[in-house]
Amino acid sequence: MKISDLLSLSFENLRRRKGRTILTIIGVVVGTCSIVVMVSLGIAMNVGFDEMISEWGDLTQIQVYNWTGNTEVPKLDDEMVKTLASIEHVKVATPLYRPQYLNGQLFAGKNDRYQAYAEILGIYPEAAQELEYQLVSGKYLTEASTSGKKLPVLVGQYTGYSFTDTKKRGDSAYRWQGQTDARGNPLDPFVDVEKDKIYFKTYKNEENDEQLSYELDVVGVMLEDYKKGYITSQGVLMDLDLIKKLEKEYMRANGIKDANYDKQGYSEIYVKVDDVDNVEQVEKAIKEYGYETYSMSSERENMQEQSRMIQLILGGLGAVSLFVAALSIANTMTMAIYERTREIGVMKVLGCKLGKIRQMFLLEAGMIGFVGGLVGIIVSYLLSFVLNYFGPMLQGAIMMLPMYGSKMSVIPLWLAALGLLFSTAIGVVSGIMPANRAVKISALEAIRHE
Repeated sequence: MKISDLLSLSFENLRRRKGRTILTIIGVVVGTCSIVVMVSLGIAMNVGFDEMISEWGDLTQIQVYNWTGNTEVPKLDDEMVKTLASIEHVKVATPLYRPQYLNGQLFAGKNDRYQAYAEILGIYPEAAQELEYQLVSGKYLTEASTSGKKLPVLVGQYTGYSFTDTKKRGDSAYRWQGQTDARGNPLDPFVDVEKDKIYFKTYKNEENDEQLSYELDVVGVMLEDYKKGYITSQGVLMDLDLIKKLEKEYMRANGIKDANYDKQGYSEIYVKVDDVDNVEQVEKAIKEYGYETYSMSSERENMQEQSRMIQLILGGLGAVSLFVAALSIANTMTMAIYERTREIGVMKVLGCKLGKIRQMFLLEAGMIGFVGGLVGIIVSYLLSFVLNYFGPMLQGAIMMLPMYGSKMSVIPLWLAALGLLFSTAIGVVSGIMPANRAVKISALEAIRHE
């Protein structure tokens, strides 16, 4: 008997008892749908956690600290930063350097009319793009930009609004984003960072201090993104080597001596990893050097651990329904054997191999599981759509329905394929006992069976 004959015969046997077959398939549909939808709630929870954490910061970024004071831990100097950058899956490692001795203000306009307090950070030029500081206009810093009379910098998108007009008093001395005039027209900042000349001048802490002045060359404007820090809004970013050079000039000009300068290393650096799934591996490698680390990925791991527990509970509830469906398939196939005892006997007398008889019943059970699983997957996608479309309303009415992100239910292709494979396997397994019972029936007794 060919496989095509077995399939044809199995299909015909199921069709003849379509009432019982349909009821059994419905049980499989309910079981498959239950387990797929339940698991999809847990997957959506993970997706929601990622969406939530990504709003807090970069999931692929690790902050490395050297605050332990342990002399056995190597300094976080430039050589060590290069070592960390060479770790597998690391795209770039860089300090975000805040100079200790280089404090000052930004000035613009005639006679320094416009002034602004500035946060100036130093960074490796090639790291700005790798750390995904998006630009509104202009270009990124380059290593060649450390020479020249002007200081090449990147500025935050709304740095122009940080300037105040020293010749005015009250609210008229300030401009802020979204401010409008009496007619509702938006007001531009006092300073256009891309067109006006801007100077950085150091503070004079003492009367005899020498004030240093540098003209800034704004090569690019960063898109405001508080996940990257305040620097993207109203800060200034420049080449790390350049900012160190300026700091040393200031120390030299004002006779500042610090024996530990350039000996302690950086207090913190930022490491960018190529993929969120590799963050844990990189973080572990960094900790082996003795450094402390922090990443959004660690927060993600804690949330995912909670999610896995909830998924197990939800999946277990769905599995109960599929177990009931398995019992239903076994019962249906057992009843089919009693009804077809004479047919089985005739097949044996005609010389049909026992293996083929077993295969026929297993195929029938498998077909019930497959069709029920297929319909169950389709229904699961429909339910997922309904849950996502009416999610906020349903969550308000049923507090047990979790919704941590933009979706309440997510069914990836692997879950649909796994659900279909599992339901088919359940059908085949449920048919094993009835199939074995069928091949044990005596041929003579079966022919006499009414």
